[in-house]
Amino acid sequence: MSIDHIGFGVRDFPKSRAFYVAALAPLGIGIVNEGDDWAMIGKDGHTRVWFGDVGTVPGPIHIAFAAANHEQVRAFYAAALEAGGRDNGGPGIRAHYHPNYYAAFVFDPDGHNVEAVCHAPEA
Repeated sequence: MSIDHIGFGVRDFPKSRAFYVAALAPLGIGIVNEGDDWAMIGKDGHTRVWFGDVGTVPGPIHIAFAAANHEQVRAFYAAALEAGGRDNGGPGIRAHYHPNYYAAFVFDPDGHNVEAVCHAPEA
């Protein structure tokens, strides 16, 4: 199965836009396209996620973004907290998934659980 993109509604688009721009910058992820009340984010010109003031805000969702290394996970976590995210699990190994699962978790402005994860061992 291959997913082209995923989208979800947010309560306050400007606040969510600021959060995602700041939190995902360390992962090389940014806005690829946007309108007045929505944005599509991705990497290298490829969109994978969109969000906006459209439709109903869903119950909390979980979304994980790939990090190239452990430093990117740590940078994501710091940037996300600085941008108003709330801690949901600082950077560290989650061995119950697998021995090299290094991740950090934050809640975004709408309470969605946003994760950055690296599956490689520390360099």
